[in-house]
Amino acid sequence: MIDLAEFGDALRNDPHPVYARLRRLGPVHRVRLADVDQLGETWLVVGYEEARAALTDPRLAKDTRKLGVLSRDDELLGRHMLLSDPPEHTRLRALVAREFTMRRVEALRPRIERITDDLLDAMLPRGRGDLVEEFAYPLPITVICELLGVPEFDRAEFRTLSTEVVAPTSAQNATEAFTRLAEYLSELIEDKRCSGPRDDLLSDLIRTTTQDGDRLSAEELRGMAFLLLIAGHETTVNLITNGVHDLLSHPDQLAAVRADPRLLGPAVEETLRHEGPVENATFRFAAEPLEIAGTKIGQGEMVMIGLAAADRDAARFPDPDRFDVHRDPRGHLAFGHGLHFCLGAPLARLEARTAIGALLHRAPDLALDGPPGAWLPGMLMRGLRALPVRW
Repeated sequence: MIDLAEFGDALRNDPHPVYARLRRLGPVHRVRLADVDQLGETWLVVGYEEARAALTDPRLAKDTRKLGVLSRDDELLGRHMLLSDPPEHTRLRALVAREFTMRRVEALRPRIERITDDLLDAMLPRGRGDLVEEFAYPLPITVICELLGVPEFDRAEFRTLSTEVVAPTSAQNATEAFTRLAEYLSELIEDKRCSGPRDDLLSDLIRTTTQDGDRLSAEELRGMAFLLLIAGHETTVNLITNGVHDLLSHPDQLAAVRADPRLLGPAVEETLRHEGPVENATFRFAAEPLEIAGTKIGQGEMVMIGLAAADRDAARFPDPDRFDVHRDPRGHLAFGHGLHFCLGAPLARLEARTAIGALLHRAPDLALDGPPGAWLPGMLMRGLRALPVRW
């Protein structure tokens, strides 16, 4: 048993040396969590090959009802894809994928470019500022809220609630945030049902049906709206922030991207590998006894798959702690793998490439302006609360 609380702030500020130490001991460990909202014990997978295999292992389930337990999402929000296994997951993903298509994402490109330019127009005359507050956060929250049809005046409260959900400061605050989000989403869905057809994704999800007449229930709509809103902006905020932080912290790599804009896409992919926005996948549990890398896991035991840990495994990525935009990072697990692979990955990539590319082009003297803010608490998300920059 390894008590992660013993690592103190080191685990939050830079978890990679901790995961490297664990990998040297083996790819799977029994750990006691230090997260304020996830107290308890779990198996933690830190090896790349083991993590990749675990992400596709059907014996590792997501639906806690199989254990006779309702998750907080189930109780307060409703069913969504991160809570479900096939065939339920297959059904839910198919209904959402009918509307959240690559074509729809690509159609957002001009609007993403316009929002990016507007944010830079407002930010750049000031000469310095917090990249998170002024750029990395407002871009994805505006995009996902416009996509789903969330009114602009609700977005400030939504930001506060969503941040508390993914990086809780206490168990009580997290529960209160979940409760308020559930209430808000129920009101939003009901408003869209009553107000007639609108041109947004949530309205389309309310209307969509399959050929056999299947459609999302009210609870499923609420759960799906929660998942799309949270996953659709929190991860992208971190991706943009971490990408800029990585580039500014590695001047040689920044110079390479400035000299050859074709390296922008590879730089985003290397950020996903080197400092991805999601540190660990959400919990799975053993639906039956199994072994991972020779480690026996009992039925019902929890398993956490380390995405950040796997993507720094030297057995898969040589010299893994080095940020290198010339590296081939294909196969990274930042968006997961298998049937739970992130549905919003194309949108996140598009926003990150657009945002970082425009920022580097319009701010040729961009530099860090002091130490970054604190890293988000918890073991789910990997991102900075603030990133002071000047240009």
